[in-house]
This record gives sequence, C-alpha cells and structure tokens, in this order.
Amino acid sequence: MTLKTGCHRLMHTLKHQSSMLGVRSRGHLLVRRLCDLESKTSSPSSPSSWFSTGAALNMRLVQFSDLRGGPVRLGVQPQQDGEITEISSQGGNGKIPNDLVQLIQGGPALWAEAEKAASQSTSKAQAKDVKLLAPLINPGKVICVGLNYRCHCNEQHIEPPHEPMFFSKFASCIVGPTDNVVLPTVSTKVDWEVEMVVVIGKPCRNLKPENTMENVFGYTVAQDISARDWQKGRNGGQWLLGKSMDTFCPLGPAVVTADELPKGPHVLPLSCAINGVKKQNSNTDQLVHRVDYIISHLSHLLTLLPGDIILTGTPAGVGVFRNPREFLKPGDVIESEIVGIGKMRNPVVAPQ
Repeated sequence: MTLKTGCHRLMHTLKHQSSMLGVRSRGHLLVRRLCDLESKTSSPSSPSSWFSTGAALNMRLVQFSDLRGGPVRLGVQPQQDGEITEISSQGGNGKIPNDLVQLIQGGPALWAEAEKAASQSTSKAQAKDVKLLAPLINPGKVICVGLNYRCHCNEQHIEPPHEPMFFSKFASCIVGPTDNVVLPTVSTKVDWEVEMVVVIGKPCRNLKPENTMENVFGYTVAQDISARDWQKGRNGGQWLLGKSMDTFCPLGPAVVTADELPKGPHVLPLSCAINGVKKQNSNTDQLVHRVDYIISHLSHLLTLLPGDIILTGTPAGVGVFRNPREFLKPGDVIESEIVGIGKMRNPVVAPQ
C-alpha cells in the first residue's frame, strides 16, 4: 500500500471518528500534512501542492516587541492575552524570520520550521510584558472591497453590486491593535469600519472560485478608518487619500491560520464598539461576494502574492449613515472584534 493510499484511508477513519465526537481531530491534521508532504514529493514543481484545505500551519501568529521598543519578534499566541511563544530567531531555531510576511513568502518548508520552533522554543513572554504590533507590517498590496455586506447596502438604500468594487489603502497607514488612531488636521468626518481581512498565502493568477481557498494563509481584523469628507467630497471623491491617511488601518491582533477556523470564514460574528457602545454588529454570512469569489475575481485582474491582504468589506452601522451622523473625536476608543480571530482596542487622539 502506498503512503498516499494509507494516508487517505487513515484520514477517512479519523475524520469519521472526529465527526462522531464533534471535535476536530489533531491526528487528522497530522495525517493530512503527511499526505501533503507525499504530494509535494511526487510533484515538487506543482504550486497546487502547497496547500490542501488551507494553510499548513495551525497557529495564531503575532508580531510583538518589548514595551520600551526594540526589534520586532514573531510568536505564537494560542489565546488572546495569553502567553506568547517566540518562534523568530531570537527564541526559535535560528531559521525563522521576525517578519510574518517573510515567513509566508518562505512557503511550506519554512512553515514547517515555524511549527517545529513553536513546539521547541523556550522563549516565552507574557502579554502584559510586551507590545503587540500589527501582525503584517508591510504587505505588498492592501486591497479593499466596497459595498460588500448586504446590510451595509441596505442602510444606504442601494442594491448590492453585481461584481466586487475594489479600492486600495497605502500600507504606510497600518498600525497595531492597540495603537492610537490620530485624527488628521484636514478632516472633520472620520469614520469607523470593522472588516475581516484575508491574507494570501501563495502566488495565484486566473483561478476558478472552487480553487481559491487553498491560496488563503489566514485571517485577521482591520479597521478601515475613513475620512468621509475626502472619500466622498473633495474633488469628486478622493477614495485613496480618504482611506490612507496616517494610522487609518489598525490591524491585528493576530493572523489566525486557515485551519484555526474549521467552519471557514463565512460564519464569523464581527462587531465595532465606540466607547463601549456597539455601532456595528453583524456576521460574515452577510458578505455579498464571498472570499472564494473575491480572490478568483482579483486573480483574473492581477497576480496576488504571498503576504498581500484583502479587506473584505464592512457591515451596517458606520457613522456616516447614522441619524444623526456620528464621527470619531479625541478621547473615543474603537473596539473591533471578530469572534475566532481576536479583538483590537484603539484610542482616538487629537491631531499631532
């Protein structure tokens, strides 16, 4: 019996047992990875062998530093606010970069080293003793999808778009999950938008929707902070500038790899609260265009690369469509949460 046949038979047995117990079998994950390894061995040049049903890792990855600064470090934090195991070179096996984008770009061989480092590292840190940074500091592309929640379209009294509407943000506006959102001097109508973020795991081009999810490395949370007076008013509407002012993209607190969401990305409650009052409260099942279709559609327009991120849209409850309208002011605190991924808390401060 070949390794491939044996793996598949064992996977079938474990999957059946785990479904009867109502749990996801760690043994099933291990055997699936053995099957992936066998596939890569038999077809080493095939890009499709990089993934099976998601990223090969089964981790919640964070970037952090000492409270007083210092170098960026990469770690695994199984629970938000829990202990962090460092996997980058300082605390790992010397092969893992301290930059998550670089880790993703390294592909499955490096991911396997990261998983090994997580199990062997003795470098531990308590959440209270470190500063969490944005889990992806310099992605190659920051792509955003507009009007992608049915409830958000309803609050504007418009029909959902038949195909995705894309725009972009500059990566320079990314900040961490506890960093300040600094109000700009040039805007008086700054708004909130909680969003689920897709992190691309491998190069992909001209994909069919049914072949896209294997290209997803993981997911995180973003705030698509927006200067509405620029986005919708200045010179006919300056979307790029209205979305890309400094600190306008809080990101984090972690990148959760695809296998950490066994039910997938389309059943996740997400919310945004301002000063403890929920303004947005919805679910990713409200997406007009799902993750698989978004990736497929984009891949026919441009090549998506490892580490690129896609902000998938925001639900109803943004300030500009409330009655009366509401906008952020100094002293506000934005809490952005997606169940299963994590929660950010960003203070709003006056222009500096």
